[in-house]
Amino acid sequence: MAIVNIDGMDIYYEAYGEGEVIILLNGIMMSTASWQGYIEGLSKNNKLILVDFIDQGQSEKVDYQYTQDLHVETLKGLFDYLEVKKVHMVGISYGGEVAMKFTLKYQDYLSSLILANTTSYTNHNLKDVGKSWINAAETYDGSNFFKTTIPVIYSPEFYEENIEWLRKREEMFTNIFTKEWYDAFVRLTISAEDLNITDELYKINVPTLIMGSDEDVVTPLKYQKVIHEKIKDSRFVIFNNSGHASMYEKPYEFLIQILGFVSLN
Repeated sequence: MAIVNIDGMDIYYEAYGEGEVIILLNGIMMSTASWQGYIEGLSKNNKLILVDFIDQGQSEKVDYQYTQDLHVETLKGLFDYLEVKKVHMVGISYGGEVAMKFTLKYQDYLSSLILANTTSYTNHNLKDVGKSWINAAETYDGSNFFKTTIPVIYSPEFYEENIEWLRKREEMFTNIFTKEWYDAFVRLTISAEDLNITDELYKINVPTLIMGSDEDVVTPLKYQKVIHEKIKDSRFVIFNNSGHASMYEKPYEFLIQILGFVSLN
């Protein structure tokens, strides 16, 4: 657990284990703390790196708008600081978008690319979803923000069966999230508005696994099918009975897919 200054910005990261490097890139509402249940499994035979993007978790909060290209450059800076030459890069949702952009620019750093519940294009539907989330964030009301953003993240079945856990998360939103957190969330959301790299994906030439969920309404399966069709020789797996947050809804399958793909590449 450490903070390193990259290009004048403090970046928080955690490292566990030894071996080939696996790095996990967060979804937009996540932080390094979100991956606690995966640390033991992914670091047993590999070196696992968790990192908070700018405006996430314990990394620096800025006071200006940026694009996802900022995260690409801070990741490269982190790898150079840690003297990491090759990584298995895993990105979920927003993290998957950054992972694709990083691969397009710095492909030589990649041993493999694993993408979950993500998209290569922020279409008008996603932009409006983002605007509704921004509107909720700007109320600085945890319960309002939770009820606007979270019900669409999970499948209806998971939501029903885990309502007590979700209510505790709603309480956490209300008690822990600050104005600084919400303002950072707004900048992160805006940073993805202009994403459109579908026509560049053919340039990706590293082993790639794409994971989607049959009940994902934020980034439906067809978004991942586009990525699969564009990246040559990529593999595509579907989690059944799961929504957008597959890492929470299908943790065992999520872990097994990562470990299996890393072991083959």
